[in-house]
Amino acid sequence: MHKLLLPVALLAVSTPALAAPVEVTRFHTAESVASLGRGAVAVVSPQGEDASSLENRVWLEAVQRELMVQGFGGATPGAADRIAEVRVERRTERSEGRRGPVSVGVGGSTGGWSSGVGLGVGFNLGGGPKERTWTRLSVTIRDRATGTSLWEARAENVEKAKSRQASADQAAPRMAKALFAGFPGTSGATITVK
Repeated sequence: MHKLLLPVALLAVSTPALAAPVEVTRFHTAESVASLGRGAVAVVSPQGEDASSLENRVWLEAVQRELMVQGFGGATPGAADRIAEVRVERRTERSEGRRGPVSVGVGGSTGGWSSGVGLGVGFNLGGGPKERTWTRLSVTIRDRATGTSLWEARAENVEKAKSRQASADQAAPRMAKALFAGFPGTSGATITVK
């Protein structure tokens, strides 16, 4: 019996957890996409945020890589044709665990006809409170000269807070790739990218 359980346990440990899907919504007009072009884009944080912070850099670099995949070049803000403003919102939420569908109980007794001692143990396999990390990556590409918004998009994802997929270094490239999948995308439609 134990020989059978060992391979199953090893499989559970060695199988990587799958990342939760990313929901993506994009907004643009035919005119804005036509004027978007594929020139040089400067990727920046919103005013008041520190673009040099380690976490912000992870997100900015992920968006820059995906813009390059789409054929855009990189530039400093003063030399760019377009500005891509990257905003990231993250929060960890605690949700109370529901009672699981499986319970395990153990019982026993000893004694004779009218005497006895009993023991019972029960536990629920549903777990307790769980923490989840919610992330929203928003990108707005503007014309540098006029400030006009040409393309806007947001990607949202929820992961278990303690999973590798919830860390910024894992989430940033995956969410940026989802955001630019099928660029420029259908305006107003929400798609799920796995």
